[in-house]
Amino acid sequence: MSYQQPGSYDDAYDMRNTAGYRDEPTGNNGYGNNAGGAGYNQNPMAGQGYSESPYTAPPKKKRNKWLWIGLPLLLVAIILGAVLGGVLGSRAGKNNDPSTSSGSSKSSSSGSTTARGAAATSVAGGVGSSATGANGQVYLAVSTDSYFLPVYATGTATSGYIAPTARPTASAAAAWPADPSPPSTSSIRDHPRLIAPKYKWDALTSGLIAKDPYFTFWNSTIVANASDTLNDPLVAYTEDGGLDGSGVLDPAREIKMKVKNWAYAYRVTNDTKYANRVKAELWSAAGNDTEHPFGADGTRWNPAHFLDLAEFSSAFAIGYDWLYDFWTQDERDALRWSILNLGLSFGYDALVNKNSTFWWTGGSSEINGNWNCVCNGGLIMASLAILGDDTTGRAQAIIDAGVENAKANCMQAVHPDGTWAETANYWYFGTTGAAEMISALRSAYGTDQGLIDSNPAWNLTSVYHMHVQGMTSLFNYGDHGPNKYSATANSLLLWANIFNEPRYALYQRDHYDSSEPWSMFWYEPEYDGAWWDGMPLDGYFSNWNDEWAAMRSSWTDNDGVYVAMKSGYLQGHQTHGDLDIGDFVMDALGQRWAGELGSGQYLAKDYFASEAQDAIRWHYYRKATEGQNTILLNKENQNVGANVTSNFGSTGDIQGAAPSYTPPSGSSAFFTTDMTNAYNGTSIKRGIRLINSRRQVLIQDDITNASGEVMWNMHTNATVSTSGATATLTLGGETLVAKIVQGPSGAAFGTREPVRFSSDPALPSGDENQDQPNPGVTVLTITLANGGSTSLQVLFTPQYPSSAKVNVVDSVPNVAIDEWTPTSHNA
Repeated sequence: MSYQQPGSYDDAYDMRNTAGYRDEPTGNNGYGNNAGGAGYNQNPMAGQGYSESPYTAPPKKKRNKWLWIGLPLLLVAIILGAVLGGVLGSRAGKNNDPSTSSGSSKSSSSGSTTARGAAATSVAGGVGSSATGANGQVYLAVSTDSYFLPVYATGTATSGYIAPTARPTASAAAAWPADPSPPSTSSIRDHPRLIAPKYKWDALTSGLIAKDPYFTFWNSTIVANASDTLNDPLVAYTEDGGLDGSGVLDPAREIKMKVKNWAYAYRVTNDTKYANRVKAELWSAAGNDTEHPFGADGTRWNPAHFLDLAEFSSAFAIGYDWLYDFWTQDERDALRWSILNLGLSFGYDALVNKNSTFWWTGGSSEINGNWNCVCNGGLIMASLAILGDDTTGRAQAIIDAGVENAKANCMQAVHPDGTWAETANYWYFGTTGAAEMISALRSAYGTDQGLIDSNPAWNLTSVYHMHVQGMTSLFNYGDHGPNKYSATANSLLLWANIFNEPRYALYQRDHYDSSEPWSMFWYEPEYDGAWWDGMPLDGYFSNWNDEWAAMRSSWTDNDGVYVAMKSGYLQGHQTHGDLDIGDFVMDALGQRWAGELGSGQYLAKDYFASEAQDAIRWHYYRKATEGQNTILLNKENQNVGANVTSNFGSTGDIQGAAPSYTPPSGSSAFFTTDMTNAYNGTSIKRGIRLINSRRQVLIQDDITNASGEVMWNMHTNATVSTSGATATLTLGGETLVAKIVQGPSGAAFGTREPVRFSSDPALPSGDENQDQPNPGVTVLTITLANGGSTSLQVLFTPQYPSSAKVNVVDSVPNVAIDEWTPTSHNA
């Protein structure tokens, strides 16, 4: 196969300067336009499915309608649907036909009532005790539910369960060996040096894979995926919304994922068929396969949408470094030429020349989101890969400038309480980019050059992720982003090492998206224990930018109760937020009863143009207040500049070592927010709390002197029937009853369609990417034509099976929100 001959670096640089590219779509202010396409508020674990599961799947009920959406083909073994937390959406491109996918709903947790040994007997394939690792580890999860979340054994016995711990290396039968040749800032490591140094490859193949059940499963899954995709056609150069729209981000991330799998499989099997497949894909993406044209000369990695370029750079970095000994010298030269001319030339202009065209570098403002993490991460990975072979000096210059730029931007994307600055879904993209960058620097140089130290709050972002995950899916407020081809939650495995917090790794290792190459090098096999042991049921995140809380009845029962509500500031989230103060989600009985609609159409006119009060963004239903689970006053949007205050209280319950947990009598938690500023001075206060030992949910709104119509809204995929002050919701074979237990005379439930009101401002004309439909969704409402002053209480009661012997209450004390305490509603 021919390859593009190395040429003048400056020639390519000059050609790039005459290309007239942009770094954001027309009409975009540059914040966060990484729409890769379909998927709305998906459970990220879903789109990361793999060829097999280490767990037995439970029997499945009928799947509810919470968003399933088809993903473009990634791997033969990858599940082509993603469980989504909101209304059915359509691909962010020109063909906006909504698509649905049906399946089975989440089943009740099941499994042995004994502890760790029982989990081992439930591993797929009937391997039983053979799944016990050298350190005694076994799979703690006994099955996986239809949301791809782990299901744990039932029972209250604690024998065999221990608190999260890390065994001393000296006493661990399975552990990483000491690094025989530690790198330094003055002596970079030999190849392979990116994330996976040679001594780790040697340790894996010389016995570590066989000694740890998680390594065993992850390895077999990665190699199976690599084998299943060997005969895939070359990834096509498919644009989404044009190169300056969403670009070719999906192809870039697909190539990156495949190259990682193939390169990994080559190194653990020594079978050159995998290396040859890497070569074919990279040669195509470099523009050297004439039968499959790949973009335009000079700009084929699409600097117009710089995320694309960053992900291509990362893919080539992995291929160059992990297969360094496989390549001939001519092939290395060709790959390095592509990395420099198609990738790093633009990175040099952005980071070293400080070309203002590249908004993601921040300039005079802080770009504290996924763009800066992914872009710097890809450029630094590529620079580290070719360092020592690069005669231009550009690679080292990019490393130096990129690290400092990431400290000021990417690393500030975690707020002081651990919350991600954008949304719960964009956390995946940002933390993955940051983890790759930090890990590559540490493996190549022995240090991350101060990145982690630039913001200590990174130690808390794993806790944020754990609390933002509900019983079915995320508390998925705001935009969700593109398909998660290359982003997982496996950064938790790295943060566990860096911050010496085994709980983070123990939590993540049971999730579906852990079966990919980074896990093989970030996971510490001497970690052991029940991650939930000692974990508080409730999380309060108090930073004023976000302010939100999550409350649950259990960490290990996916049929339990989970609620989360947000407050905080409406602007400053890289234009990915909604007008959603007071917005909430609710899980119970394995169903999401109150959910999020997710992203609007990323290619819609002015979707990212502004966060001002009159911004077009707030005219789209999914972004407007009317599209949220909160109060709507006179059908108007909330005030974007609102400065609200919040309060949180909890009885402080902490789950113990047993996999089954029942909250004690009186256990409770609540979160309240004074939303008055959001309604331009009309006093509206909202509170949500778990009552009756966390078996039921109460939402209360205290409204004072409201002039005009007040509408209470909740978006649901349930089938809804209403009868005055009672609403019955059915979903996935389960039932939830909502009851107005306090309110003005005549207050009653109603329903409406999830569409814009006729009184809403007109959307831009002449744009095919308009407001999206929300099929399968009903809005449960309470409308007070003349709001006045009232306290409106809605009590939600899951209809537990009779065998559960759950006592429920049908009334609650009428306590003003300002007087709520953890015990204020106890009987």
